[in-house]
Amino acid sequence: MPQTGLLTNKIALVTGASRGIGAAAARLFAREGATVVLAARTESALQAVSADIPGASYVAADLGEAASIEHVVATVVERHGRLDIAFNNAGIGTPPHRIADFPEDDFDRVMRVNLKGVFYAVSAEVKAMTQGGGGAIVNTSSVGSLIGNPWLPAYAAAKRAVNSITESAAVAYAPAGIRVNAIAPGLTMTDMVEEWDRLDPGVIERIIAGTPLGRAATPEEIAESAAWLLSDRASYVTGAILPVTGGAAL
Repeated sequence: MPQTGLLTNKIALVTGASRGIGAAAARLFAREGATVVLAARTESALQAVSADIPGASYVAADLGEAASIEHVVATVVERHGRLDIAFNNAGIGTPPHRIADFPEDDFDRVMRVNLKGVFYAVSAEVKAMTQGGGGAIVNTSSVGSLIGNPWLPAYAAAKRAVNSITESAAVAYAPAGIRVNAIAPGLTMTDMVEEWDRLDPGVIERIIAGTPLGRAATPEEIAESAAWLLSDRASYVTGAILPVTGGAAL
């Protein structure tokens, strides 16, 4: 799509930027005028993505650790003098299990990244943005946070907690000029979804059958919704959890 300048002159942080929605967002934000810093755990993947994005840089970090997250945000400020917008997209999936059979190690791992990671990302980002005079944050939630999710209960619980973090931070930091929103994507064709389909054959087809638009989203389509929420065109939107689901019933 042509550049519209939606994020012109913004300093942007994108976590989980080495693939999928995060990589698509990093590319889109740059096309829309932002200077982008990518963060994820795998340095080789970050190098590959950032190499094609003019002006981009990256930080390899464990996004489930508070100290690592603080280092990422501090690095953005050190490189660019401020942080204007942040897209907290880092997340992991788990194999499908019902609650009674859910392995504790899987539970702890998904909570560490998908819940703790987002909590401390917001914490570090609002500190930087408060010093810089405001900003905007978007967290990646999931349609699974808005409905019962029998086969991915820990993932859904973590994402529902992300909604709560989003709403709480929106209220707490609105006086500082910081907006905090979340997107709740429906089925999106990422590596994580393809792995889910491998473990639960046919799940992609079943979800598409219940989606009025009749297809899955692309990572680029999900990134577009994040870009709008981070832009000044969404200047009166905060505390929202935006479903991006192709019309799927919630």
